[in-house]
Amino acid sequence: MKISTRGRYGLRIMIDIAEHVDEGPISLDAIADRQGISFKYAESIMRQLVKAKLVTSSRGKMGGYTLSKKANKYTLEEILTATEGDLYPVDCLSCSKLVCLKQKKCKARKMWSDYYRIIKDYFSSISLSSLVGNSSFYEDGLGI
Repeated sequence: MKISTRGRYGLRIMIDIAEHVDEGPISLDAIADRQGISFKYAESIMRQLVKAKLVTSSRGKMGGYTLSKKANKYTLEEILTATEGDLYPVDCLSCSKLVCLKQKKCKARKMWSDYYRIIKDYFSSISLSSLVGNSSFYEDGLGI
């Protein structure tokens, strides 16, 4: 499984908002500038985050984006799902409407299912707050 730039940037946007939570609503210009993301691309990602109710937006001169809940209540799994869609490694796991004719006899299906569970459990075990200001993720080469 490969996380796209949309997923990586979505996570960076959420970390940025969490790092600046005490400043009130954060403008998309400020986020895009700090993260080195084009405004248009950040805007499209932010639409997904708002739609998933991970952030709230406010309009006006002092408007911007805020987290919908405390950073420790977010998991990376929900952030990545909001930006990437499902995290299934193969199509046959992702859609109940898609029926593989070999599903009942597929010797690899359980392996793919187990792999998905490992990914989901791993990303579900990491909170957004654990990444905020946590330089060890970056020092260990695990940065985003």
